[in-house]
Amino acid sequence: MAGLWVGTAAALAAVAGRRGRRAPPPVVLRTLQHVPHYSRQHFTVSRGLGSVSYDPNEKTFDKILIANRGEIACRVIKTCKKMGIKTVAIHSDADTSSVHVKMADEAVCVGPAPTSKSYLNMDAIMEAIRRTGAQAVHPGYGFLSENKEFAKRLAAADVTFIGPDTHAIQAMGDKIESKLLAKGTKVNTIPGFDGVVKDAEEAVRIAREIGYPVMIKASAGGGGKGMRIAWDDEETREGFRFSSQEAASSFGDDRLLIEKFIDNPRHIEIQVLGDKHGNALWLNERECSIQRRNQKVVEEAPSMFLDPETRRAMGEQAVALAKAVKYSSAGTVEFLVDSKKNFYFLEMNTRLQVEHPVTECITGLDLVQEMIRVAKGYPLRHRQADVPIRGWAVECRVYAEDPYKSFGLPSIGRLSQYQEPVHLPGVRVDSGIQPGSEISIYYDPMISKLITYGSNRTEALKRMEEALDNYVIRGVTHNIALLREVIVNSRFIQGDINTKFLSEVYPDGFKGHVLTEQERNQLLAIASSLFVAAQLRAQHFQEQESARVPAVKTQVCKWELSVKLHDAAHTITASHSGPTFSVEVDGSKLTVTGAWNLASPLMPVTVDGTQRMVQCLSREPGGNMSIQFLGTVYKVCVLTKLAAELSQFMLEKVAEDTSGTLCSPMPGVVVAISVQPGDMVAEGQEICVIEAMKMQNSLAAGKAGKVKSVRCKAGDTVGEGDLLVELD
Repeated sequence: MAGLWVGTAAALAAVAGRRGRRAPPPVVLRTLQHVPHYSRQHFTVSRGLGSVSYDPNEKTFDKILIANRGEIACRVIKTCKKMGIKTVAIHSDADTSSVHVKMADEAVCVGPAPTSKSYLNMDAIMEAIRRTGAQAVHPGYGFLSENKEFAKRLAAADVTFIGPDTHAIQAMGDKIESKLLAKGTKVNTIPGFDGVVKDAEEAVRIAREIGYPVMIKASAGGGGKGMRIAWDDEETREGFRFSSQEAASSFGDDRLLIEKFIDNPRHIEIQVLGDKHGNALWLNERECSIQRRNQKVVEEAPSMFLDPETRRAMGEQAVALAKAVKYSSAGTVEFLVDSKKNFYFLEMNTRLQVEHPVTECITGLDLVQEMIRVAKGYPLRHRQADVPIRGWAVECRVYAEDPYKSFGLPSIGRLSQYQEPVHLPGVRVDSGIQPGSEISIYYDPMISKLITYGSNRTEALKRMEEALDNYVIRGVTHNIALLREVIVNSRFIQGDINTKFLSEVYPDGFKGHVLTEQERNQLLAIASSLFVAAQLRAQHFQEQESARVPAVKTQVCKWELSVKLHDAAHTITASHSGPTFSVEVDGSKLTVTGAWNLASPLMPVTVDGTQRMVQCLSREPGGNMSIQFLGTVYKVCVLTKLAAELSQFMLEKVAEDTSGTLCSPMPGVVVAISVQPGDMVAEGQEICVIEAMKMQNSLAAGKAGKVKSVRCKAGDTVGEGDLLVELD
């Protein structure tokens, strides 16, 4: 389900008692029957704050258009349905069969796949509003959610924008103006240059005055786009170029600002909620320090780091800033917090945040409902004293990315199999996809937001670990392995984190889970058991009287196997009694029990009393298997002893020398080519720039040489592995 609220009877009674009325009985959220895959959770909803009691007599809007796509469009639609509001989805040609289109009451195509021609096409969206008679628009996040011109056009057409007014969008959506306002409101701010940076050389001059390192960032930016850290003059020039290009591409605004980069910071944000009557609340904090390329990966609420005094100070400053611009909607004030709990204003996002579910979990509020109520003109129903912190919530952003490449380069493809772990307790999944959905180069590669809730942080993290193991995603590369490694990492568990966590924990890049000897033996025993179970199953069918091919019935009591993992061969013996296997791995004896349903994507097994959830992704001729174990996919080759002895006579394919070629490491669009045939290039010299999911990536020569051929041009769409440039 799109919302998750959990509360105890005592908490409900306490809140109701303060407000002088009886605690209402809990109710159960119902799932949408016409979208079977989208049943999200099995939680009892707490109405202690009143947010999830949908009063049919409180009229808001008859019809809302959602100017977005994917999971956030689905999220908004679900609350609208519970409030009795009809919905209109917009979509591009590529999204015709998307889940958000199926969930909405009406759908309108607004253009072809590129965002500039569809989801950013204001003319087409305004026409969709006119055609459908929508009274209001919820923009979600990204796209037009913080575009003041779009809000103005809606106001001119007498259509309600479910968000703040244009003054607040202008004041807080622009990083330069918002910083000046923050200073005027006595909000702690980071030292930096408050004006617009004109060119690269001015950027260098300003950076020297502030002192390295500095952060170069898009004035109208968000989501990590248009941001670069520079440690010297050369990086400043390069950062200025890439940031301005990304800003222009993502936001249509190439203005930049520069500020001091705070080393080892935490990224902690405060959720605020304001109405049109001058009321504003802060809804506690979210810890968002686990990031790659300035984009969040794991978030949680509350933060282990904040004490009540710091939390209150940050909340009060956030509310003061919101009131200064007469903010009326849900919004987020982001801070950087140093090791001494000094906090500095970073920016304000004048929209619903991606990570808003964790706030909903610990407060009991439905933020989308609150935005709709405020947009209609209703006052907030809560006081600051009514806002609790109940339990703990963690969110992992599940992306179609390869985490082994720079912690996540985009992956595209079609989801051949997809199964969310919503059968587990305390799990919520916000997604906008289903089996058969396609992840394309045109949009953000997020598959879903996986949220777990517990009475405390330990329980929430344990549930997240289990949920990641039970998440089935086939057809695209995903970042489950990285997410799982983060949440079980000792530093993360202790709360010793900052925005450089990934680069510090994995200085040479992410390599997957490093198996202990015990875990290695467990994996080898499981792989051996899978192999024998498959052989027994095949033997069973061959021995049936109806089998077309007669078979000699043989009874193998003990299997002698050779199992190769990480190029190391292990001698293994296995015997079985029903679903239980006795396996000896390099002298260690293990007992493995499982259902061994080879057709199921999930295979629960027990190894010497330890329960594991494994996924057998593939089984190929020659004994090769791909097994997802502890989040990481391992290549295992299982052969009988005889087959292993004979395999040494097989010829091996010689690896191709690719040092003289530059291939695209990801699908994307060629933005620029810096060389032409005949040019001499040095090792590390930029060859071309590829844009993928609105992020620009510079590709460099792997060695010095002469350019033999250029196989692409600016504007070309390329796939992962496509040849771009050849060197002699």
